Amino acid sequence: MTGMSEAHEGEGFYGAALTEAERLLLPSARVVEGVDEEMAALRSRLFSMLREKPERLDLLSRGIGSLVRMAALRYRMSPQSEEDLAGSLAGLVNSFGAALGLGEFRDAAEG
Repeated sequence: MTGMSEAHEGEGFYGAALTEAERLLLPSARVVEGVDEEMAALRSRLFSMLREKPERLDLLSRGIGSLVRMAALRYRMSPQSEEDLAGSLAGLVNSFGAALGLGEFRDAAEG
C-alpha cells in the first residue's frame, strides 16, 4: 500500500498513527454502531475532569460541545433543541465554576 508501512497494512488509513494498544482495540471499535458508547465515555471523562481538574473550563467547554453535537445527532434534535441543551449544560458548568471561584464558562460554539 502506498504511504503506509507494511507493519500496519490492513489497519486502514489511521493504522500507522495508532499506538499498539489502540490498534488492538480497532476490531472492537469497528463493530460499534451509533454514538451511545461514545456519549457514555465522554460523560465519564467530563465527570472525572470536573472532579480532578475543575479549573480546566476550556477542556470542559470542548467536551460539552462534543457531547451536545453527539446528542443532537443521536436524538435528531432540532437546532433550537440543540441550542437549549448547550445552554443548560453551560449553566450547569457555570454553577460549578462559580462555586469553585473559577469564573464563567465560555461556550466553545461562541468561538
